[in-house]
Amino acid sequence: MKTRKVLAALLSSAMVLSMGAAVHAEEEGTHIYVLTASEDHGWTGSVATFAKEKAEEVNAEGTYSAEVITAASAQDQITQIEDILAGDTSNIAIVVMPLDDTVQSAIQQIVDAEVPYVAFDRIIEAVSSTAVSNVKGDNSGIGAGSAAYFVSLGMQPGDAVYVYEGDTSSVTTLRDNGFVDYLTGAVEFDGQTIADDLKWSEEDLASITYSGAMNWSRSDTKTSFESLMGDASNANIKWFYAEDDELAMGILEALNGGGIDDSVKETFLGNAPAMTGCGGLDEYYEVLRGNSYADLAEKFSGLCSVTYSPAMIQTAIQDMVDYLNGETVEQDHVIACENVTADNVDNYPSF
Repeated sequence: MKTRKVLAALLSSAMVLSMGAAVHAEEEGTHIYVLTASEDHGWTGSVATFAKEKAEEVNAEGTYSAEVITAASAQDQITQIEDILAGDTSNIAIVVMPLDDTVQSAIQQIVDAEVPYVAFDRIIEAVSSTAVSNVKGDNSGIGAGSAAYFVSLGMQPGDAVYVYEGDTSSVTTLRDNGFVDYLTGAVEFDGQTIADDLKWSEEDLASITYSGAMNWSRSDTKTSFESLMGDASNANIKWFYAEDDELAMGILEALNGGGIDDSVKETFLGNAPAMTGCGGLDEYYEVLRGNSYADLAEKFSGLCSVTYSPAMIQTAIQDMVDYLNGETVEQDHVIACENVTADNVDNYPSF
């Protein structure tokens, strides 16, 4: 009898140890859902491409598993989140790039289910405090980087500047404000502020013209630039801040096409204009590399793209991995911008 009790106790202990090991293994095997826009084209489509690359890396390491799920619309993404949460939520984590602010309700469901999540790019302020990490590029820094580049090329207070804006969202507002804030000395870029004798006054800022929403569209920007150059006096504008590489390409396509009078085009290029974009679009990087639009590009005094790479999604996924590993993760994770020119373009990935 005594022997049976001892055996029973040993079996019980073994079961407890086995269950404990199983739970530990389950915790180590957390499944990470990565939710992005559809992998179709442009910046948002490239996010999914980079996400899949990182997911393969996570799966190869074997501690956790990762799965990328794409959505064509915000409603699709909301449904995906609800479907995920309808299953077993005991050992999952989510990295989400909200397609728009309507996804807020679904993110709140993630919070209510006590599932850890990382938000990427479009940060919804109302729920941002609940995220493990909010990973985003520095939209203000894009404006500051563009302004700093123009100043480095000799732009003076009160010079005429034309800004090609993306849309009507907070992204554009931040990119607008960063440009102005650098010129007035309110912010720095790359550790430096504008020299006191080059700071812009409120009166100087009146010389900046804003296009209105181009909807991140190359074709819309091309049409707009052709219209702008329809007034020959605008050929004297030297500084063009395009808030995305697609918009910068629209300007180059307009200059390379037949929609602008040749004499106006000659005047414009004769002033050695300068232009910035942002994002890392390979077509624009090819211009910086000297492999595309070479004859046109050489007439510019400078071309630049400020970094805002879709590859940042990999940082968001790594933040979740670090969190699951028990490491400290920065909740407000802003990735600093850098200026990419012909001199350093080979050091940066494009998409």
